[in-house]
Amino acid sequence: MNPSNRKPPPQPQANRICVAGGQIRLPCAPEGEGRERDDAQRRVAFRFGLSAKSRAAALLIAKGYRILARRFRTPLDKIDIVARRRGVLVFVEVKARASFDSVAEAIGNRQQRRIIAAAELWLAGHPDDAMHDIRFDIVPVVPGRLPRHLLAAFDASA
Repeated sequence: MNPSNRKPPPQPQANRICVAGGQIRLPCAPEGEGRERDDAQRRVAFRFGLSAKSRAAALLIAKGYRILARRFRTPLDKIDIVARRRGVLVFVEVKARASFDSVAEAIGNRQQRRIIAAAELWLAGHPDDAMHDIRFDIVPVVPGRLPRHLLAAFDASA
């Protein structure tokens, strides 16, 4: 076969956003590509998530919050952002989604319980913070839009 007659491999469309089940998948991949494409998509999605967390942190700082920790990991789960403002300790979950509407279903009861358990581990390691009021917020981040800050998105007593 003449090399000039071969078609070049399909290239991902870097500026196109793919949405599957309310979750953002970057870059879009042609159907039927293998594991290498999945790994590349995971890496890009991870970077997109880090960017979303940075945008959320910037929003919180602009609103007067002091960021105490980012990506706090525990054996149970992780907390995206731990912040404090005016005596209120806030555990923030950042969700990068294609639309603001899909955020509500992104954090179910099971994930809420895991975040609450991770927050309890934070408090065990930072006993001074246990004296503060505590709140669980969500910051949804959508491409091309400013992030929103949903105060008291869920309750630990539920």
